[in-house]
Amino acid sequence: MSRQQALVIEKLSYSYKKTSRPIIQELSLKVKKGSRFGLFGPNGAGKTTLMSLMTGLLPYYSGSVKLLDAEVKNNKEFIKHTIGFVPQDFSFYEELTPAENMEFFGAWYGLKKTAIKSTTQHLLKVMGLSAMANRPLKEFSGGMKRRVNLAIGVMNQPAILFLDEPTVGVDVQSRNAIISFLKEINAAGTTLVYTSHQLNEAEDLCTEIALIDGGGIITQGTLNNLLEQHQQDGLEGLFLQLTGRAYRD
Repeated sequence: MSRQQALVIEKLSYSYKKTSRPIIQELSLKVKKGSRFGLFGPNGAGKTTLMSLMTGLLPYYSGSVKLLDAEVKNNKEFIKHTIGFVPQDFSFYEELTPAENMEFFGAWYGLKKTAIKSTTQHLLKVMGLSAMANRPLKEFSGGMKRRVNLAIGVMNQPAILFLDEPTVGVDVQSRNAIISFLKEINAAGTTLVYTSHQLNEAEDLCTEIALIDGGGIITQGTLNNLLEQHQQDGLEGLFLQLTGRAYRD
């Protein structure tokens, strides 16, 4: 694999046991190191399944997924220490404080106590949560919980960060803070692989995108090139042109 690639997927297929048709079908994809890469598609297109396969949450038996030249299914410890994942569902313990959650997940990543302490203090400050460091998360607003979710996902300073709807349900201030932080860590070297239904947000964040439908990639490239190629002035128009206007449930 080229040293310039953060992610390489080749002929990946996946089916859930109770379904007859593949959710992912012979999918191939490459993401360059340092990209802010967006993956978009209608409901049922396979985005969340693909995210789970890329991060090792789902096992795959057909095809290949490599992160920094390491096959995901064969290198679980390497992947654990190399990537971060911010899921759509909150992945923390609401009865604990943000500091306690970050200490727990920092230990799970294998970080030393001194690194956990300094990283926790830094991220709480960056996320505007220092004053709430010792309050249980069940008392937090939705936007604050999203920021904690993100902080946990970057505790190990990942080389690749996967984000599934990282700003869903948040206010404008929290969304702006999250997107600004993502741009900062990307500028410092972290590759972003992001999916969202917030297409205006995606236009601001992503330098390259892919559209997925029917379990496969239907187009990929820089946003500007794709807009010019399909004579569209925004991602929403491009999305509708290539995936159709019919309801997806």
